[in-house]
Amino acid sequence: MEEKKGLILVHTGDGKGKTTAALGLCMRAWGDGLRILILQFIKGGWRYGEMTTVEKLAEIDGRIELRRLGKGFQRKEDDKTEHMKAAQEALAEAHKEFASGKYDLIVLDEINYAVKFGLITIEDVLQLLEEKPEQLHVVLTGRDARPELIERADLVTEMKLVKHPYQKGIKAQKGIEY
Repeated sequence: MEEKKGLILVHTGDGKGKTTAALGLCMRAWGDGLRILILQFIKGGWRYGEMTTVEKLAEIDGRIELRRLGKGFQRKEDDKTEHMKAAQEALAEAHKEFASGKYDLIVLDEINYAVKFGLITIEDVLQLLEEKPEQLHVVLTGRDARPELIERADLVTEMKLVKHPYQKGIKAQKGIEY
């Protein structure tokens, strides 16, 4: 019989593909019958292709859900208060859903950015992981994962930027980068 242990996975680094890798894992999990929740800590109103996929899969049987809880990437001129409030609400949502027992996999998308920008603390994240039920898998994405998180995780993947079309002046391509 297969032993099931909920894992903590981190996708970090300066390269593209952290969220995409996490969502690819969600597709695998959905295909194997798992119940999935994706909580986005930063991404705001921007629409991208993976959202359409998640929505279509959710229509089939409701086992996958994506909640966009962030206010978008914070600009220097933005009032940090609204971003902090949104991140705190996303963290509260994560606590609630960890305790609910409704999901097999929860993705905390861009949570590392929320820590980096001071919207929540690394202590907040580590406390949340302490509350993780034994069987729950959790994926945390975003650049600059803190050493404490890397130490706590079971699997860490670092996406490394080698070359990017933006360096040649090529804008982001729909269906490839968003």
